[in-house]
Amino acid sequence: MKLSTTVLARIAMLGALVVIFDYTMKFSGLKIPFPWLPFLKFDFTGIPIVLSLLLIGFGPGAVTSAVAFLAILVRSGDMVGASMKALAEFSTILGMSLSIILLKKFPTFAKLVSFVSGCVFRVLVMTAANLVILPLYTNVSFDFVLKISPLVAAFNVFQGFLTMFGGYIVYEALLRRMPSLASKTGS
Repeated sequence: MKLSTTVLARIAMLGALVVIFDYTMKFSGLKIPFPWLPFLKFDFTGIPIVLSLLLIGFGPGAVTSAVAFLAILVRSGDMVGASMKALAEFSTILGMSLSIILLKKFPTFAKLVSFVSGCVFRVLVMTAANLVILPLYTNVSFDFVLKISPLVAAFNVFQGFLTMFGGYIVYEALLRRMPSLASKTGS
C-alpha cells in the first residue's frame, strides 16, 4: 500500500500528539485515578488515535496505537502496561471502524453505534487480556482478576467514551473549519 506524503504527515502529527499527551499527562500528574481501582488512570492519549481513525482510516489509527505503545514503553520501560494501553486503544478503534463500515448507509446512527461498538469491543478485549495477562505477569490470582473484572470493565467504558467523545469533538471541529477534510477522511 502506497501512502501519500499528506497521509504520512498526518500520521506523524497524530502520533506526535499521542506522545505529547502521554508524557504531559504522566509528568504533570494530571492523570485521574479511577476511584475504585486507583492503579487505573484516565487520560487523553487515545483521542489522537480516534482522530487518526476518523481522519485517515483504520490502518493509520493502528499505526498511531503502535506509537502509543512505543511512547509508553520508552517512558516507563513497562512492556505489559504499554501493551495493555495500546491494546485498549486499538480495540476501541477496531470496534468503531467495524460499526462505521456497517452503517455507512445509515449515517444518522453511525456515531451512536460507533460509540457503543467501540466500548463493547474495548471491554471484551480488555477483560480477556486482563484475565490472561495479569495472573501471568503480576502477583495476583486469576480469582482476584475475575472479581475485579466488573470494575475494570466500568473503567474501560468510561475511558472508551472519553476517548471517542474527545476524538469526535476534535474531528467535527476540524471539519467545520476545513470542510475539504471530509472528502479525504478514512471514515
